[in-house]
Amino acid sequence: MTPTVPGGAYDDFLAAGRPALRDWTPADGPLPALYLSHGAPPVFDDPLWIRQLSDWAVSLPRPRGVLIVSAHWESERAVLSSPAAATPLVYDFGGFHPRYFRMRYETPDASALAALVASLLPDDEPLHTAARGLDHGAWVPLKVMYPDADVPVLQLSMPTHDPARLLQLGRRLRPLREQGVLVVGSGFMTHGLQFATREMFLYNDVPTWSREFDAWVAEGLDRGDVDALADFRRAPGMPYAHPTVEHYTPLFITLGAATDPAARPKTVIDDFQMGFAKRSLQVS
Repeated sequence: MTPTVPGGAYDDFLAAGRPALRDWTPADGPLPALYLSHGAPPVFDDPLWIRQLSDWAVSLPRPRGVLIVSAHWESERAVLSSPAAATPLVYDFGGFHPRYFRMRYETPDASALAALVASLLPDDEPLHTAARGLDHGAWVPLKVMYPDADVPVLQLSMPTHDPARLLQLGRRLRPLREQGVLVVGSGFMTHGLQFATREMFLYNDVPTWSREFDAWVAEGLDRGDVDALADFRRAPGMPYAHPTVEHYTPLFITLGAATDPAARPKTVIDDFQMGFAKRSLQVS
């Protein structure tokens, strides 16, 4: 149900105050890597989702930087967003209240993070930089998790949907965690928008395909069966759960960045919004 004032829940969240975050130090050890179901501007209308994302951030030390791979930036090669401070956002959505197109998320200069990321990629795969800001797969959840915009953030494009290649890319990014950088794959565990119904939007009615795919992922993660998760086109609920796969495949960046991709992750969010699975998790 849409509130009278779009984004009002987010305003209430800011007004209520938030616990102070403790800065990451090397004594904390590597930060986890996250896979999060990022949502769209209606996140700012949903007190439960705001609390879930905020509590997740509070449970972690404040990172020295965030590198996020979003479903909404696909390219043929790995490209970084602009490291300049306060780079304008990408409003890659439509049909929402004008308020959301006026939102800002002016993060600090991320040049040092860009150099660190570039140093981890092989010489024959040079990292390019685009004059591009963060898209909603990055700034919407981060605006809740780190609302003060005091953490440098870079977005890395998704150069492939092949799970093996994404796992390899995640492995290359794994050392960032030891430097206090939060590595994030941002998607949505089910994303069959073209199959959405009125009941889903109004009553959070969960269709069978969404529930079955989400349960299949949960079971695969619990077993540490990365090969099965990579064979997702055979999963129950497909292709309805993911008519296109860009919201699922960021999971393999996260698993690749894990110390042990087969280790059981910690599930942080496992409910549904508008019938879609919000499953979100962290790996060590």
